[in-house]
Amino acid sequence: MQRREDKLDRRGFLRKLMAAGAGLSLVRSGAGSTRSAEKSPNFIIIFTDDQGYQDLGCFGSPNIRTPNIDRMAAEGTKFTDFYVAAPLCTPSRAALMTGRYPRRVGLAKGVLRPNSTRGIDPAVTTIAELLKSRGYATCCVGKWHLGFVGPYRPTRQGFDYYYGLYHNLDEPEAEHFDDVGGVPVMRNDEVALRPATPDVLTELYTKEAIGFIRRNRERPFLLYLAHTMPHVPLGVSKKFAGKSAGGLYGDVIECLDWSTGRILDTLRELGLDSNTIAIYTSDNGPSPRATGSALPLRGRKHTTFEGGMRVPCVMWAPGRIPAGRVCGEVATSMDFYPTFAKLAGAALPANEVIDGKDIYHLMAGRSGAKSPHEAFFFHDGRGRLKAVRAGKWKLHLEKEPVLNDLRADTGEETNVADEHPEIVKRLARLATDFDKDAD
Repeated sequence: MQRREDKLDRRGFLRKLMAAGAGLSLVRSGAGSTRSAEKSPNFIIIFTDDQGYQDLGCFGSPNIRTPNIDRMAAEGTKFTDFYVAAPLCTPSRAALMTGRYPRRVGLAKGVLRPNSTRGIDPAVTTIAELLKSRGYATCCVGKWHLGFVGPYRPTRQGFDYYYGLYHNLDEPEAEHFDDVGGVPVMRNDEVALRPATPDVLTELYTKEAIGFIRRNRERPFLLYLAHTMPHVPLGVSKKFAGKSAGGLYGDVIECLDWSTGRILDTLRELGLDSNTIAIYTSDNGPSPRATGSALPLRGRKHTTFEGGMRVPCVMWAPGRIPAGRVCGEVATSMDFYPTFAKLAGAALPANEVIDGKDIYHLMAGRSGAKSPHEAFFFHDGRGRLKAVRAGKWKLHLEKEPVLNDLRADTGEETNVADEHPEIVKRLARLATDFDKDAD
């Protein structure tokens, strides 16, 4: 819980800063699918770990080749102003799972470690539970990082099947498991492999994900493929080692591209491509311990500059999402929750605040479609409100107001607060109102 004094101090500062300045019809997909487009669509979320904004060919990487994801973008839509709700792992994943800012679900501060006894409150409805209520098969493959004991494990949070790591592979996790043979790869609640090593994970995850798709080809499904890579320690098999001009980090991204290609090829092979929505994105910006790039954005993981929370995002669904399109409207990972619910015909929980918005009009490329977000709120790794974006404007909640025009100043280099006191006042009011509502 945040101390009451801290909340009052922040609200007082925001006041000072102000003074200074119903159901969607499914789109009929094209020919070639063996399934009816009137059926509920399948959903695949490919969620990488610590991947930078520029670390894909279609987002401008100069030295990393990603032909499969580039094809995904050419056949779908690239979202250039897509945000996650936090600049680090656990709170970002909590937001995706619940459609809510992490502070609403008690997971806004730091990341969970192996000795943690916390997780997503079982009373909170996850996206997997929501879709499962509509007959979906649900699967999580990869890194969980949202609770490791009892009711917080993925199979207690709406997933029928789980394969992967509950934790990271970095030092605090590795040291915790030294006396039992290393970090385990789990299958549901049982150890499938020990120790987990970074060189094999992407390929293991890909095999498991494809197996789930094949087993559930005749029913709607949710696949949440949460890759461990490119979080450090990095690793790839001999098949990918030394192949990228981007060094080991580039090898890792190119292996992730291979994995994505295998997933999409499987959908095409099974005739599921025209009834599946697949999304590729990252949990936050690039780690300062790796060579990933957030250019042309400022900042990296752990920061609330754009490079910490604006991430690459490609959405693909032949016949539903238009090909070769770029969307510059603000969208967030929290939006998956209400968007998928609407498409699956699921009612949102009546007693839970959902911060995400239905963005299918953006995904479908409808004429004149605009972001449904009046504002997006940036929280740091301690759950503290640090900035707000409305339209093209971003206000950093500093001692002195810092206002950036993100259309003209993507790198957040030029403070234009003095020229736009009315914008400062309006955004500060949005921040104040949200701060009161979210606590």
